[in-house]
Amino acid sequence: MMKLDILVVDDEPTILELVEAVLTHDGHHVDVAHSGEEAWKVFENGNYALVISDVVMPGMSGIDLLKAIKQIDADTQVIIMTSHAELNTAIEALRSNAYDYLRKPFEDLAEISRVVQRVEEKIELIQRNKVLLEELKMKNEEATRTSDILRELATQDGPTGLCNQRYLLELLGTEVERSKRYKHSFSLLFLAVDHFLKIHDAQGYPAGDKVVRTISEILKKNTRKSNVVARHGFGTFAMILPEISREEALFVAERMRTFVAEHPFHGQEAYPGGNITISVGIATFPYDGIDRKSLI
Repeated sequence: MMKLDILVVDDEPTILELVEAVLTHDGHHVDVAHSGEEAWKVFENGNYALVISDVVMPGMSGIDLLKAIKQIDADTQVIIMTSHAELNTAIEALRSNAYDYLRKPFEDLAEISRVVQRVEEKIELIQRNKVLLEELKMKNEEATRTSDILRELATQDGPTGLCNQRYLLELLGTEVERSKRYKHSFSLLFLAVDHFLKIHDAQGYPAGDKVVRTISEILKKNTRKSNVVARHGFGTFAMILPEISREEALFVAERMRTFVAEHPFHGQEAYPGGNITISVGIATFPYDGIDRKSLI
């Protein structure tokens, strides 16, 4: 069985010596205190799994000590020592979360060892439960992380990190319903890389992929956090602009077109027209469509 750090409290030196001797013989580490006040100071500076305390002592009683200990550490076990005449007090101690009580004078010293052995079993159970709870917490956290990763994989376009087409359609439907409810307008932009198939055919897949990645970064960097940027197709993108009018959307579209046109793409002189450009289409709810399909 496990060995405990135990604090024994009693104002009778004979009782202290007796209990200390039994528990030391059982292999436990034992400290003693001669009053409730002394025990409290010792307890605050120690790390005791078990406190065995007399009930009736001058000053701070065993019940008061028990309640103070439980406020600091509910897992610390407390055994109350009481005489036959103080059994009502022992019952009060049990109601205050004492583990058990010992009756004085001791008719059988082995009873001290037996009660403490039961405490050992409870402490071991508490420790095992803590380990299990910690393992469960770690598994839950891992499950949450896995769920977050899977959610990202389900909603993101892998090469660009933008929303994917499926998630774009879901968000677009949500924005339609929200705008209907609050009577707001919003705009949808489609942005297409000009001559993208020619770029892809002339320079190969890596070059086309690099263009897509670069434009993705330009769009993300130059838009508000409230806007949704998504990859819609091979060389096309989409943006949902909540609560943005047609005039404001035209301004945003022109900014995006300009940012891309002025970006120094590596090797762009070899591309058709000598540089990379995009074309942008705009639809505004509810003027150009009142549902997802008509807006697209």
